[in-house]
Amino acid sequence: MNDDKHEISERLAQRLKEARRSNRLSLDALSSLAGVSKSMLSQIERGESSPTVATLWNLTRALNVDFSGLLDVGPNERGPIRELIRSEQTPVIMSKGSGCEIRILSAPETVGNVEIYDLQFKPTGSLISEPHSNGCIENLTVFNGELEVTTDGQSETVGEGDTIRYEADKPHSIKATGEQSRAVLIVQGS
Repeated sequence: MNDDKHEISERLAQRLKEARRSNRLSLDALSSLAGVSKSMLSQIERGESSPTVATLWNLTRALNVDFSGLLDVGPNERGPIRELIRSEQTPVIMSKGSGCEIRILSAPETVGNVEIYDLQFKPTGSLISEPHSNGCIENLTVFNGELEVTTDGQSETVGEGDTIRYEADKPHSIKATGEQSRAVLIVQGS
């Protein structure tokens, strides 16, 4: 297992360095673009430090590279399985103070088209969103618990096994109704 971690760190370091160089960026320039210190970038590229998911996400955005592609083997080596992301590798966003944990299930290249999220709410958790792009629709299926979905002032309570589709190009929110809840959210851009 330790050898696997070392191999992953080396592969990540190599791919980040290659991506930075192919974009003709210095460590200083990438540091400014990604909001990551130059010393941290240097440590990551040398394989001396493992980046957090947030740092890695910022770096992939700044370098305009596929998040998952940094660790992938080449396309001819994969076979029919395009990608496997283990649970502990899934990017997680904690919405500060909201009691909602968001696990990103979709590939980064699908952002703006189709995005898939696993939402886990504490009993009083909520996810409040500003309007997305014009024509955007969200599809929410509740796996357990109960959630209240509000869009443009209209609210519906959604229980275990229920699915709701609603306009997300207006202010909208998802709130737990007093118990832990879990749902999958599919965001469809226009």
